[in-house]
Amino acid sequence: MANGKIGVTTENIFPVIKKFLYSDNEIFLRELVSNAVDATRKLQTLTSFGDFKGELGNLDVRVEIDPAAGTLTIADHGIGMDASDIEKYINQIAFSGAEEFLEKYKDTANSIIGHFGLGFYSAFMVASKVVIRSLSYKDGAQAVEWSCDGSPEYEMHPIDKAERGTEVILYIDEESKEYLDRDRIIGLLKKYCRFLPVPVVCGKKQEWKDGKYVDTDEDNVVNSTEPLWTRRPADLTDADYLRFYHELMPGREDPLFWIHLNVDYPFTLTGILYFPKVKSNIDLQRNRIQLYCNQVYVTDQVEGVVPEFMTIMQGVIDSPDIPLNVSRSYLQADRQVKKISSYISKKVAEKLDKLFTTDRSEFEKKWDDIRIFIAYGMLTDEKFYEAARKFYLLKDVQGKYFSLEEYRQLVESTQTDKDSTVIYLYTTDPTAQYSYIQKAEQKGYNVLLMNGDLDDHLMSMLESKDQKLRFVRVDSDIPERLIRKTDDKAADLSPEDSEILTGLFSSQLPENKDARFIVALENLDADSAPATVTQDEFMRRMKKMAEQQPGMAFAGQMPDSYQVVVNTSRPAVRTILDKARTSIGDEVKSVLSEISTLNEQITAAKAPDASEDMKSKVEGLETQVADLRRRQSEIIGGYAKSQPEVRQIIDLSLLQAGLLKGRELSEFITRSYSML
Repeated sequence: MANGKIGVTTENIFPVIKKFLYSDNEIFLRELVSNAVDATRKLQTLTSFGDFKGELGNLDVRVEIDPAAGTLTIADHGIGMDASDIEKYINQIAFSGAEEFLEKYKDTANSIIGHFGLGFYSAFMVASKVVIRSLSYKDGAQAVEWSCDGSPEYEMHPIDKAERGTEVILYIDEESKEYLDRDRIIGLLKKYCRFLPVPVVCGKKQEWKDGKYVDTDEDNVVNSTEPLWTRRPADLTDADYLRFYHELMPGREDPLFWIHLNVDYPFTLTGILYFPKVKSNIDLQRNRIQLYCNQVYVTDQVEGVVPEFMTIMQGVIDSPDIPLNVSRSYLQADRQVKKISSYISKKVAEKLDKLFTTDRSEFEKKWDDIRIFIAYGMLTDEKFYEAARKFYLLKDVQGKYFSLEEYRQLVESTQTDKDSTVIYLYTTDPTAQYSYIQKAEQKGYNVLLMNGDLDDHLMSMLESKDQKLRFVRVDSDIPERLIRKTDDKAADLSPEDSEILTGLFSSQLPENKDARFIVALENLDADSAPATVTQDEFMRRMKKMAEQQPGMAFAGQMPDSYQVVVNTSRPAVRTILDKARTSIGDEVKSVLSEISTLNEQITAAKAPDASEDMKSKVEGLETQVADLRRRQSEIIGGYAKSQPEVRQIIDLSLLQAGLLKGRELSEFITRSYSML
């Protein structure tokens, strides 16, 4: 019998392991089962080299639970250990047997999981005592038992053991009794070990009998030893890929398509990534890609391994170049991981480009389901943006699809403004903006459908890449000014008429705390609408984007700003102005004359050479002007109330813009009946 101290530099190694080495104590099961698989794979490699000539026998790994004894046992039939092995690999913490083994058999060794160093000691996160019983594969080896209670002290002595391999027996501590529950252990095995390359057995399969589950005689194998990503794509069918997808993501719709990754230089990477159907931001569920290291589950937090936009994909990535005990900071800093990320992005872009070029019609059918994914990638990954420009599609209101290059060629001749900027007209709601779309199409313009959650961001990005491109929503201006071919024509009105007409419409605008309206007078075609409500494209887009960004929420809460463009060439508007001029023209003109006189006095009083006496009168003069402005508003507003045609024109423009609701809509309907 031998007693001794574990070779560590501090006696506090076990508290460090428990607190800092692993973020979750359930990882212990992954580590111990991985070590057992590692020992089994080592034996297979030794056999292939002729270094072991005995019978391999049953090579499964068994996980056994004994609630009565309070133990959890992980047993294998691998290479086993003798006293010298335990002294070297267990008593000397952080020396990894796998590292030495890999160096010796580096060219042909089977995938060795166990280069984890401290993996075995994760057992002490849940166990008050750990016992190892092992018999080495070496001829004439003496079986040994090693035990430790979580302190640097250990005991080791020879034992009788008939079968080659290792048993690790955990005496579960009081705080960790959950790990003596069969369902809990099977759940963890399926999470971490479901694709290990060696069969992992936990108890017997069960069946429902006489009102309860009872064990059968069949072993309960929890894993699949040859997962789909380890097989050649040429040997697989679409049904195989779909079946595997539903194993990973039960209850989900079939994916749109998938990519089988397989590279061995300059890094090793295999896996299968699926494109799910994504309709909106609500569907942007992350953590759907599982990261494995030689078929051992590592994490589903893969932000550092794949580009951010690809975290909405689903599937599996397996690479031995990413260690099991991985941290986010490691992923962000490691060069090899960055190479893997770039490779995956490249392969995804190539897959999409191939689908686009080989079967355009099928690609278009899938477009509405994948465009948010591609837009997200273009916004967050410059290299992906450059690749995606070839296959990103724009869809118009007629349901036709165009690549970015195709669409520019389509509209460049008809939708270029006076400043040589190509204008892409678009709608976010074809039903609500129908009349605007109709008028734009009547002018020979094409209108795009841009109703995606990321479309505002995407349009801004495309504009930043091309200074001679601008997106304009179809209701952001009157039809004549959506694409300005010439300079605007000023309204042909006298100053008094402009004041009267502006006052008439301004006084009848609805009061709305969530919206602000400004009247503008324009000399448009006589057959254009008497008034049109527009919303500035830049302000509207920025406000919507701000609502999606928490740091700019204040901008998203600002009232919407609209312009009511009154067409002074419209006969109905001219009639309203003529009647107002006759009724209140002289009175308004008189007020405006007084205001003009006072403004001249104010200007003179503010001149540098004005006397102190004149300067002292400025405030009083400005008060008189303000009083006169109120008087002007009262005159025009009082008259406007008696002219239902003014409010009718305003309400028609609001109705067209989808802004007439509630009480205002009811009053409009009543007024319309009375005017018939």
